[in-house]
Amino acid sequence: VFGKDINLILVLSNLSSDRKSVRVDMSASTILYTRRTVAEILKAATSVELGPKQGKHIRVKIPYTHYGKYLTTDKRIQVTALCEVMRSRGLKLLVEKTIILEDTNIIIKLPRRVVVNKAVSLEISYANPLPEPVSRCVLLVTLMNQQVKINLARLAPRERSKIYFEFTPRRAGPLQLQVDFSCDKFSHVKGFVTIAVAPA
Repeated sequence: VFGKDINLILVLSNLSSDRKSVRVDMSASTILYTRRTVAEILKAATSVELGPKQGKHIRVKIPYTHYGKYLTTDKRIQVTALCEVMRSRGLKLLVEKTIILEDTNIIIKLPRRVVVNKAVSLEISYANPLPEPVSRCVLLVTLMNQQVKINLARLAPRERSKIYFEFTPRRAGPLQLQVDFSCDKFSHVKGFVTIAVAPA
């Protein structure tokens, strides 16, 4: 989840009946959706001894403090591990994984029934998932082809807050509400719901 440390496990297995010595070079970078690298956030190397038919786990931790300021709105991190079996004429294996961090920041609560030409109040809850305070918080609410900008108070580390948004639907049928939350440390955290508007 965005804002938290990332914990990964690399599993190495020796399928042969010989003892193996493996060197593992690990790296991680924040990337765009096109896979273009933005910044390298981790570089580490280790060696592992594997007995016949033995498996071992290598734990990797990427703290938020390492990736936070380099993450783009795509929220993607590419992790690679180059595993080289020593004394085996250059036998190598490359393992790659792309991590897309999830947002759990926006929660929109609707009343049980929404009716045409009757005012309705929604609860929009938003959060700071980071271990540090954020300021210059803004919500952009898009509904019925109109956008409303709401300036919000700063949020303490891991704080969740909420506002109430009132509107009156003018026609029956599905209506999409989109919320976009930004602040000084991250931007464009989105949430949306489809509202079923009943006839009067």
